[in-house]
Amino acid sequence: MEKSNPRTKKFVRKRDPKLLTEILSTLMFCMLFPLLINQIVTYLILSHKETQYIPVKPKQEGTDTCSGRYVYIHNLPSRFNDDLIKNCEAYIELRNKCKYLVNSGFGPRILEDNHNNTTQVLTIETGSWYNTNQFMLEVIFREKMNHYECLTNDSSISSAVFVPFFAGFDVRRFWGYSVKLRDELGEDLARWLKERPEWRKLNGRDHFFVTGRVGRDFRRASDQDWDWGNKLMRLPEFENMTMLSIETNSWSNEFAVPYPTYFHPKSVTEVKGWQRKVRMMKRRYLFSFIGAPRPEMEESIRGEVIRQCLASEGRCKFLNCETSKDCGYPVKVMEVFQDSVFCLQPPGDTPTRRSTFDSILAGCIPVLFHPDSVYNQYKWYFPEDHTKYSVYISEEDVKNGKVSIEKLLGMVGEERIWRMRNELEKIIPKLIYAKPGEVGPEKIEDAFEIAVSRVFERVSLFNMSHI
Repeated sequence: MEKSNPRTKKFVRKRDPKLLTEILSTLMFCMLFPLLINQIVTYLILSHKETQYIPVKPKQEGTDTCSGRYVYIHNLPSRFNDDLIKNCEAYIELRNKCKYLVNSGFGPRILEDNHNNTTQVLTIETGSWYNTNQFMLEVIFREKMNHYECLTNDSSISSAVFVPFFAGFDVRRFWGYSVKLRDELGEDLARWLKERPEWRKLNGRDHFFVTGRVGRDFRRASDQDWDWGNKLMRLPEFENMTMLSIETNSWSNEFAVPYPTYFHPKSVTEVKGWQRKVRMMKRRYLFSFIGAPRPEMEESIRGEVIRQCLASEGRCKFLNCETSKDCGYPVKVMEVFQDSVFCLQPPGDTPTRRSTFDSILAGCIPVLFHPDSVYNQYKWYFPEDHTKYSVYISEEDVKNGKVSIEKLLGMVGEERIWRMRNELEKIIPKLIYAKPGEVGPEKIEDAFEIAVSRVFERVSLFNMSHI
């Protein structure tokens, strides 16, 4: 029964359950509507063409599997990356590299060619072999980072910050120009980074970038126009950052990662198939060398290496890159390596060689002549005991004629050869850059994954030292 209150003229009555439900629904809608709008706006922002990723937070049974592994990617203005490769043809020094930019830096896919024995040499049916240029790492790495499983748009929870700067393309386009031109873009990036709130968190010590060039290209010793490279790594901001490059010349904040090879598989199963193929190879040559002589370099041992190879009466295969076009064909290169028990890797213009990684991929035991060719460089990727996977011959002994390469390699026993090739098999997955996107048990712990993990460790150690 209704009761009237004459002073307020309001009615007090028993609550209707239906009315109560409607009131609660309205209140719930009012609370959730702003959240819904926020999600829609966030989605629209993330869908903008300049956004490269959507934050991912994998969970297993309520546990955040990305904890301690989140990466925030700076959305750099295009002048720092895409413009450099979009205008590739405009720079004389870059023109011969432009054709390799396809397929996100993997280069043109290698197709079946019976004349070149492609199907016999490569696992061509997988579609994972490409004519990859050795200097494409920064393009490849960015593509893989854009598919990394633990990206975030919230830099406050990130463990590392990736800077997708194409430093190698920048330094290469102004070869021989004034130091002002060579330094201009790097200085511009340093100013841009300092203005970002993400930088102020640790003054850039959690920031890292990748370059497809060797470290010395970014550490010009003087400001004279005749001096080599730019001074990127001498800028105060970049002294705080971590640089990953194919060869380092400083062990403070530079770390070497493998050169790209021709093989970019998608799954562990595919890698195991390649390992089986390599294991079953019948090798006709005791040793081989693929490369060009360096007569203009007095300290180079290549002349002596070539002389000994040619004098071996068929036990060594020499592919002369000065006169043969075959060095530009991945199938021909891999065929020589697959046919050889040992592959000679003397230094070229710098101590390291892309050829070393191609030969290991083929199961060919590398013969090294300088500790900086591998041992002092790629410590994240190889066993500390280098005798497990390689043969070392001193450069000085070769120069002074104290060693016969053929005789020394001929004395290596079959059991040791088997052990070294078995070790190389284990190393192969660590040296490749797999196709991006695979997750779960078929995901390959490749060179990219190892590098990112080590960056996290480096940032973590820095944080611990400043607690």
